[in-house]
Parts: sequence; C-alpha cells; structure tokens
Amino acid sequence: NMFVCQPPHLRQWLVKRGQSTITAEVGAPTARAACAVPNAASNRIVGRWLLGCSGLVVGAVVLGGVTRLTESGLSMVDWHLVREMRPPRTPEEWEAEFAKYQQFPEFKIMNHNMTLPEFKFIFYMEWGHRMWGRLVGLAYILPTVYFWKKGYFTRSLKGRVVGLCGFVFFQGLLGWYMVKSGLEEKPESHDVPRVSQYRLSAHLGSALLLYCASLWTGLQLVLPVNKLADTARLTQLRRFAKGTGGLVFLTALSGAFVAGLDAGLVYNSFPKMGERWIPDDLLAFSPTLRNLFENPTTVQFDHRILAVSSLTAITGLYVYSRRVALPRRARVAISLLTAMAYSQVALGIGTLLLYVPTPLAATHQSGSVVLLSLAIWVLAELRKVAK
Repeated sequence: NMFVCQPPHLRQWLVKRGQSTITAEVGAPTARAACAVPNAASNRIVGRWLLGCSGLVVGAVVLGGVTRLTESGLSMVDWHLVREMRPPRTPEEWEAEFAKYQQFPEFKIMNHNMTLPEFKFIFYMEWGHRMWGRLVGLAYILPTVYFWKKGYFTRSLKGRVVGLCGFVFFQGLLGWYMVKSGLEEKPESHDVPRVSQYRLSAHLGSALLLYCASLWTGLQLVLPVNKLADTARLTQLRRFAKGTGGLVFLTALSGAFVAGLDAGLVYNSFPKMGERWIPDDLLAFSPTLRNLFENPTTVQFDHRILAVSSLTAITGLYVYSRRVALPRRARVAISLLTAMAYSQVALGIGTLLLYVPTPLAATHQSGSVVLLSLAIWVLAELRKVAK
C-alpha cells in the first residue's frame, strides 16, 4: 500500500487534507441551502412589504372618500400620467386651470359663484388623491422588480405579485373613467352633476379587492400558521368566517352606491325610514331592478339591511367561536372584529341622523376598511396548514 509507505509527517498531512475536503464537501450544500431564497427570512421581508402596500391602499381609499365628501373629484378635468404631477404655481397657471374647470357642468350648475381660493381647495384635494395613487403604483412596481431579481418570489407568488401590479394600473385607469362620467354634459338630466355610481362602485370595489389580496398574501407570509385540531366545529367556523367576510365586503361596496347617489340624505331617521319600516318609494323606478342601483331610497334601505346582517353574522361568529378551542391570537382577532362591527354600525347611524357631516362620514367610510381588515385577519388565523 502506497499510503502506508509514506513518511509519518506526510501521512498525517494527507489524512488532515482528506478530512477537510470531506467536511467542505458535506458543508457546502448545507451552507447553500441556508442561503437559498426564497426562505423564511425573505418571506418575512416580502410579507412586510405587501402589508405596507396594503396600508398605502387604505390611505388612497380614505383620501378618495374625503375627496368625494368634499365634492372635489371633478376639479381636475384632464388626466396626464406625468405632467399633472406638478400643480399650478403662478397666478396665471391657476387662472388657466380655473378657466378649464368653468367649462364643465359642475361649475355651470352648482359652483357658478365659486372663487379662486375655493377652487384651489377642491383642486388640491383631487390632486392629493391622484398623487397618492401614483405613490401606491411605485410602492408596488419598484420593489417587485428588486425582489424578482433577488429571487425572493416562489412561482405562485410571482403570479400573484404580477396580478397586483396589473390591478394597480387598472385602478388608475378606472379612476379616470369614473371622473369622465361626471364631466359629460347631460341636457336631459335635472340632477346635479356627479360621477356614475356604477363607476364609483367599480373604482372602490377594485381598490378593496387590491387591498384584500395584498393584506391576505402579506399575512400568509408573516403570520405563522396555527396548528389547529381539525374538528367538525372548526370546519364550520371557517365556513362561517368566510361567509361573514364576504358579507362585510358586500356591505362596504353597497356604501359606494350610497355615496354615489347621496343616498345618506334621503331618510335621516333610524330604525324606521321616516314613519315607516318599508318606505313608499322603495320600488318607485321601472323596471324594478333599476331601484337596486339608481333609487336613493332603495340603495339606503339595502345598505341598512346589509349592515344589520353583517352585525348579526359577526355576533354569531363570536358566540360560535367560544365553543371552539382556538389559540389566543385567533380569539383576539374575533373579539376585535366584533367590537369594530358594533362601532361601525354606531358610526353609520350617527352619520345618518346628523345629515352626513364630512368628518363623521369619512370616519364611517374608513371604519368599513378597518372592519374588512379584521375579517381578513380572522381568516388568516383560521387558515389550514398547507400540505
């Protein structure tokens, strides 16, 4: 044997070298596996980014609600992706912008006595909302490019993220499509100029879908899955929670029709509508289906029914959850959802009785997003372990 014939010091060196080579060969895959992405650390980073994005979407929804309540949404009569990022600065630029606004129905019918300072206020409200929208777009698109290059996305996550970025772009186009509906001349209409309630609901609905998808994906990546015993009661609770979440979303969406038709100003009493439980003009429009989306009385009635149904469902979810063995975090989420549901209904009733004051109405609109967020948190806590 050639190895045995080597001098003792050379033999020791060869043994040591062989051991270090074996150690390096064994250790290399382990080190590579530890550094491979996506991993738990990269998932947390991506999850936090998506939660941050969902927070920005909430800001856009709240700002959009305030823009609607202050009747500022039709102050900017054209749309440019980059050029409008710089607002008017000189008195001449402001006069030119104001002159453009004066050519459209809102000024001619409602605001013909408006002064330049009053116009500046509504202009800055709408400008702020549009700039926030661009900030949301950058917050989604730029990190997506960075994380993609770093390899932080799994195959399924790539599809989701591309979908979210596409949805942000679609949301911007939908916003302008909505504004255009309020700028059109309608000689046959005797109503005040306002955006189409259908387009307003589509704009809000797509913003809420973007928010829900971002929040859900973010929570999945950040929150560890609860190891829950798969019982019949837990399965029933999951179904109950999903149905309740859907009802909360539908109620928030019906609120967009209330806002679009100023339906909060038709019956300012509760629990009855005027002197009756079911008002006379509930089905005044023909065909009957039009009432659901175009009759302010029916739209307010529907919103009341959906709100009370959501409150009842959330109360039932809370009561049923007491009979299921749940971890502390899931119990906290359900309790907060229940408390927020009662607060939201109280805010809605207050907004109605006080004839829709802007601060209270804006708080009620924001409350709907908080309620939806808590419903998604509950679903994230109750989700099944991925197999």
